[in-house]
Amino acid sequence: MTSTTDDLVGRLVDFVDALRSKGIPAGPSETVDAAEVVRVLGLESRELLREGLAAALVRRGGQRDIFDMTFDLYFPLAAGATQIVRDQETELGIEELRDLLTMALAENDLRTLEQVAELAVDALGQVGEAGNAPGGYSAYQTLDRLRPQTTLVAALAARGDSPGDQLTDRLAPDEIRRNIQIFRDMVASEARRRTAEERGRELVTRHAVQQGGDRIDFLSANRQQLEELRAAVRPLSRKLATRLAARRHRARRGRIDIRRTLRRSMGTGGVPIRPAYAKPHPSRPELVLLCDVSGSVAGFSNFTMLLVQALSNQFSKIRVFAFVNAMAEVTELVKEQGTESGDLSARISNEARITKWHTSSDYGEAFADFVADHLEAIGPRSSVLILGDARNNNQDPNLAAVHLIGQLAKRVFWLNPEHHLRWGLGDSVAPAYAEVVEMHECRNVDQLSRFISRLLPV
Repeated sequence: MTSTTDDLVGRLVDFVDALRSKGIPAGPSETVDAAEVVRVLGLESRELLREGLAAALVRRGGQRDIFDMTFDLYFPLAAGATQIVRDQETELGIEELRDLLTMALAENDLRTLEQVAELAVDALGQVGEAGNAPGGYSAYQTLDRLRPQTTLVAALAARGDSPGDQLTDRLAPDEIRRNIQIFRDMVASEARRRTAEERGRELVTRHAVQQGGDRIDFLSANRQQLEELRAAVRPLSRKLATRLAARRHRARRGRIDIRRTLRRSMGTGGVPIRPAYAKPHPSRPELVLLCDVSGSVAGFSNFTMLLVQALSNQFSKIRVFAFVNAMAEVTELVKEQGTESGDLSARISNEARITKWHTSSDYGEAFADFVADHLEAIGPRSSVLILGDARNNNQDPNLAAVHLIGQLAKRVFWLNPEHHLRWGLGDSVAPAYAEVVEMHECRNVDQLSRFISRLLPV
């Protein structure tokens, strides 16, 4: 009994660690709450346990999918092949599996869909061992062989509908399409579970469970993920504004006035019990953004521009400049865009002159334009953020222009969305720029939020 309890405790701790690695902030107190949930609910009902642990461990919106994927790995429905697979006397072929899938879709039978997913992964998804490495199961291979999307017409026919007819119930095709997506998710979940038994839960969690929205790399995000990030600008800006306001409030106390503190200490035997503070001179900084909007870097720059604009009340002035190889001010475009739907990069490309005779990135040429035409934007209270990957297509980086910007501004930071291990590889001149200005890796929302909360001058 003690061994079983120890195994359960260890698995629960590993489960919380896995959630933390995916961006769900579960700490010791949440782990204690989760253990109490397990003690109260027991293990009789897996779905009840799932909901109880979710209530204890999930604190933010958009994290439930990550929780469910990880839960299925650490508290699986079965060990090895499921009962429906073990009871199957002969291995089903592709056509037989398609017939079962068609029947389940036509009858809107989710339990049968789940069983078909288990059978399909077992029959079609196994991948062979490579050398001494263990094998596993592939959802992609299963779906590629089964092709569930081709069952829509057959499922409609099984319901007595035809795609060419005027359907009296227009929801029927939508229901079937939705169930096909549910089936795809079931196949992916079953493939992850079977692979975890072969190759370990930690490895599968690391590579097969999606990252939280704040851990998605800007450079690898697809269009849908970028839209989700854009929708998160407003709530994130409110959270960061609270942190910046707290930092500013602490800073208002000012520095210790040594002379006044020593004078006060005369009344306490020379012990400075009550320090005196110099009168603070609080002021909100000016912010200048220089944003590379070329290629995949555009998603990172767009998000940061919109986030900074949402934080505009934290700064006395914000000016935004965009470039590919020519520098143009886009402050008004960013203000007008706000967090409304639409591609900010496309609008900047159409309405601002950010390229010259070619369309390749040229940081040196863009910085030269800024020094020639927009240098008045920088003053002694200005903090400058340069956004870009520093890939200069083997052109002159124009370090002198960046050095001049650094001399005129209060602070200059370079936010680079590439992993720091890639700085200096290929046409990257990041190490050269890093010798002139302070460069930070900023690959995702989490790193960007930490930079704004801790480093951005207030």
